[in-house]
Amino acid sequence: MPQLPTSTSHTTSNAGQQLVDTLLLNCQLKAAAFIVTLYGDVVEPRGGVLWMGNIIESCAAVGISENLVRTAVSRLMAAGQLQGERSGRRSFYRLTNAARAEFSYAAKVLYDYQATQQWRLVYVEGDESESIMRTLKRLGYAAVSPRLAMGPDDVPLPKQVLVWQAEVLQGRDNMRTFVAEHWDLPVYAEAYQGFISHFQPVEAMLSQLEPATALTLRLLMVHEFRHVALRAPHLPVEALPEQWEGHAARQLFARLYVALSKMADAKVVADFVSIDGELPANSQQISQRLERLAAFV
Repeated sequence: MPQLPTSTSHTTSNAGQQLVDTLLLNCQLKAAAFIVTLYGDVVEPRGGVLWMGNIIESCAAVGISENLVRTAVSRLMAAGQLQGERSGRRSFYRLTNAARAEFSYAAKVLYDYQATQQWRLVYVEGDESESIMRTLKRLGYAAVSPRLAMGPDDVPLPKQVLVWQAEVLQGRDNMRTFVAEHWDLPVYAEAYQGFISHFQPVEAMLSQLEPATALTLRLLMVHEFRHVALRAPHLPVEALPEQWEGHAARQLFARLYVALSKMADAKVVADFVSIDGELPANSQQISQRLERLAAFV
């Protein structure tokens, strides 16, 4: 089994490390959120269990200290997202069943995206109506009245709401006007443009990257894209502006993910371990993920 590194330095090309450093200047990483990204991108499609030493090493590559990692893991366990187990003196952590359901939805948005074709109307009532409405907005819904929301059909909805399937019967040419009035698209467009400006330089550096740097770059890319894509409304193509920044951002994400993965996964296979030994080089989930992203490009 690999040993926990005694230094946070890694054998990377100077150019690749400079690129990582530049990206870190543009984001404020929180340990718990980055660990969630690590599990979703690397660990979940390989069985869902990872050694604490690998978590510490991955976080160290983006400037997160061991103390912060241990605190974040404890909080994720308290929140019901991770559960721990030991083998000898080593600690391993796996996703809980509840967390796996959340990760499944996130993976669909990131790696198997399909533009929404159906709409839903959702009615909320009761003492928790304001809280539920805030949740719906975070899921990409728009409030058309204090108790009625409208949005895409591919997000998990609270169980206590009344839901109708909505169909556009006429006036499709007016959809962009309707969406522009009810969704704050410029906010999401700016976030997608920020993603593009941050990660477009990676394409020119691909031939200079070593496996450890490639993995770090892929994790940073997934982390930022996940932050935008899970919050942006997944609206039908005809409802979005013709030059929608989300399309270009998603194409860049797909290209870079496929291009980085051979090197990034070499680092995973060489150094990452679960309680049963080395993480597998491949799985059905990984193959499907890469195939669908390659098709999107």
